[in-house]
Amino acid sequence: MTTSQTKLPTDTWVVATWDEFIQTVEDPAYRKAKGYYYKGQMRIETMSVGPDHAKDNTIIAVAVPLFAAIKSIRLNGLENCSYRKTGIRECQPDISYYIGERAQLAPTGTAIANLDLIPPPDIAIEISDSTLADDKGEKRLLYEEVKVGEYWIADVQKPEIIAFEIIPTGGSRRISQSQILPGLEMALLEETLRRSRQMPHSQVVAWLLTQFQS
Repeated sequence: MTTSQTKLPTDTWVVATWDEFIQTVEDPAYRKAKGYYYKGQMRIETMSVGPDHAKDNTIIAVAVPLFAAIKSIRLNGLENCSYRKTGIRECQPDISYYIGERAQLAPTGTAIANLDLIPPPDIAIEISDSTLADDKGEKRLLYEEVKVGEYWIADVQKPEIIAFEIIPTGGSRRISQSQILPGLEMALLEETLRRSRQMPHSQVVAWLLTQFQS
């Protein structure tokens, strides 16, 4: 029986083999879904994106490159890029960045980014509306094993940025300032999110420009 003929639980972790995960993410019924695989479980996220989620995604995707441009830091960003370690794990952060000398290592092409061939991104970001508990829990453990440099969660409800530095020897620790983009404070990004709910994005970006230049 094909996946599309089977009612599959979504937006939760489900025990599955790697082959079952691949069959699911390649099923046309889940073409627009996000796929994660970690320690013998898969998570297929099909929830619709509300305006606040979309706004937070947009303004963060503008703010981080703007900071890098002002500070003359090389950066390449990707939105909704899937990263795959074949047979082991897969993740699809809302936004991810390759920074500094590693900017040139960002994946290109139309295929899923193969972590057997390329390094993981420096920063992975999840925009979290109804998935906060999982983003802080299982996905944080997943990104620790992917070995990104930092993992940020944008809590749409508050709004708040919950940022972690991934420790190379294992685990992660909470940070209030990016260690990869020195000088970028999470508090400033939180204020950016708040302003984006009340002001046009063009005005928020103009305000950010003055903050980054000061």
